[in-house]
Amino acid sequence: MRIKSTCLLFVASIILLAGCKHNEHSNPITGDEIKSHIAVLANDSLQGRKPFTPGETKAIAYISSQFKKLGLEPGNNGSYFQDVPMVEITSSPSTIMEITGAKTSIALHSLTDFVASTRRELDSVQLKNSPLIFAGYGIVAPEYNWNDYAGLDVKGKTVIVLVNDPGFKSGDRTLFKGDTMTYYGRWTYKYEEAARQGAAGVIIVHQTGPASYGWSVVDNSFTGAKLYLEQKDKHLSRCKVEGWMTEDAAKKLFAAAGVTGDIRAIARKRDFKAIPLKLNATLTIHNKVKYSTSHNVIALLKGSTRPDETILYTAHWDHLGIGKPDAKGDSIYNGAVDNASGVAAVLSVARAFTQLKVIPARSIVFLTVTAEEQGLLGSEYYATHPIYPLNKTVADLNMDALGNYGETNDFAITGKGQNDLDDYAEAIAKQEGKTVTGDKNPGAGGYYRSDHFEFAKVGVPALDINNGAESTEHGEAWGKQKQKEYGDLHYHQPSDNYSAAMDADGMAEVAIMLFNVGLKLSNEATFPGWKNGSEFKAVREKSMGK
Repeated sequence: MRIKSTCLLFVASIILLAGCKHNEHSNPITGDEIKSHIAVLANDSLQGRKPFTPGETKAIAYISSQFKKLGLEPGNNGSYFQDVPMVEITSSPSTIMEITGAKTSIALHSLTDFVASTRRELDSVQLKNSPLIFAGYGIVAPEYNWNDYAGLDVKGKTVIVLVNDPGFKSGDRTLFKGDTMTYYGRWTYKYEEAARQGAAGVIIVHQTGPASYGWSVVDNSFTGAKLYLEQKDKHLSRCKVEGWMTEDAAKKLFAAAGVTGDIRAIARKRDFKAIPLKLNATLTIHNKVKYSTSHNVIALLKGSTRPDETILYTAHWDHLGIGKPDAKGDSIYNGAVDNASGVAAVLSVARAFTQLKVIPARSIVFLTVTAEEQGLLGSEYYATHPIYPLNKTVADLNMDALGNYGETNDFAITGKGQNDLDDYAEAIAKQEGKTVTGDKNPGAGGYYRSDHFEFAKVGVPALDINNGAESTEHGEAWGKQKQKEYGDLHYHQPSDNYSAAMDADGMAEVAIMLFNVGLKLSNEATFPGWKNGSEFKAVREKSMGK
């Protein structure tokens, strides 16, 4: 019988990192263990684990019961839960967005041509003959000497902007970060900046390459009930309308306005100036508003000698709930990979820590968060309402959408090169003869798309690791094909289901890797830092009093 390399890595690393054989683990993390948790969390009975639904109740009950079963302490002053107050807004836009002006009239159809919603906690909002302006990438970035809003008054107007940033596929590595997306390229930033500029509406032009996902993801993810963290101003500081439109719809508008050529090439010129399209948009959105509380689930293994210093393990328990049926009539978005896999891995890592013979010096915190799919809300709430001081939080080790295609000869670090945690992972991988790579698709902006980013924003060194592409048994081409299949066919689709045939051994490899990183950190006295050039270095140094 072949001994899995994950087991060898686990045992070898325990001996190496603990420094003594009595910490050796007799029951390593396995793919079968992880699958057993996925089978529960991705079951139809949890209805896709959307916050505010019976699926949330079942999911957090299961997770907390597993923490309790392991003997972990409640992580929030005697409770396994951290309340996360949110508002649910179900936006119903007009079926038609009317575009008039320039001797033309264009009817854009909801879902087919555009999606639109609002964060404003009002019964309805309206754009009425709101002038449309093409604001390029919608970016204000002084460090890159870039301002798409320079000299522009957008109050009462609607800006149309491009997804990603000017560097993507420009052929110029000095333009922003070339093909590696910066935060300026994320849709969340586009909405935030348009609001800061005072725009009435903001619409992002969808293009599959720069977005890294197809229109079906936009259709599924940006429609129906949406959740937001409660804000004192009821989100009235945000634009009335936030939305997307298809590339074909955008081409119709630009053609009507006399804007021809490659709009990305036009917008990435350093002398680009926003273009008034001389068209007006009219759209009404009616809302159903509901206030409720979701929950992060948190457990603690208290450290033996430095319990006030903590290492975080994170994963999001939520997915998309019940939504648009697929061709087979399945309407439950179970999120087996995204992200029952990460939660399952956290539970497995938690068990591994509880079975150590020697308690780590630092405390280990296991945090499964809500509403990642709604915009990293649970992790944002924890990062802005921390239970454990951020300047004593050593690191965040995050797991999201782990590959279900078996063991690989490599690991992929999202946003590689940001902080010292990369070095820990590389050293552990080297022990097993494996390699560590960076983002396979840096233009997708993966570093800004999962919960570790919210910790990075407040200065906590954050590491997000996934399987590489080089399958141990089938090679790199096969592994890349499996990654592509998931992205094209299953990401944010009802088909992201649990299957007994799922190969979770690669998931176990990632879990073991991060267990070993955390174990090493837990017995050190130093703090990892951000590398020179990281945008998160300054905030960490400030919080640490440097």
